[in-house]
Amino acid sequence: MSNPTPRVLVTAAAEATIDVLRDEHGPLMFHQSGGCCDGSSPMCFPAGEFRVSTNDVWLGNIHGCDFFMSAAQFEYWKHTQLTVDVTKGRGASFSLEIPLGVRFLIRSRMFTKEEEENLTPIYDGEEYLTRPNAVG
Repeated sequence: MSNPTPRVLVTAAAEATIDVLRDEHGPLMFHQSGGCCDGSSPMCFPAGEFRVSTNDVWLGNIHGCDFFMSAAQFEYWKHTQLTVDVTKGRGASFSLEIPLGVRFLIRSRMFTKEEEENLTPIYDGEEYLTRPNAVG
């Protein structure tokens, strides 16, 4: 069996921003709630600062950061591969990158049928926290 298809990826530009943030804040995590305005953008927090639960889904790890999404939002996005990117501009959220004059955003594409048959497993937030090496 081949390696599973990742549900979430990250661009080189976003990785560079993550590196800057990690140097200042230590280990990081991402969460995308799916609310209005900037709630639909991925938000970056110090690892463990945003408390995840069964209402959240762990989608994977990007550049050393766990990525979670609200379960309700995941229902809309479960057929797409997400790519975390960064762009100039100031978001209206509590995400760590905002003071840098940039904001994270999501680019997406639909999985192929073959990719959907071999996706990275997901875990709800509480299941994830019981896994070895989980940060929370």
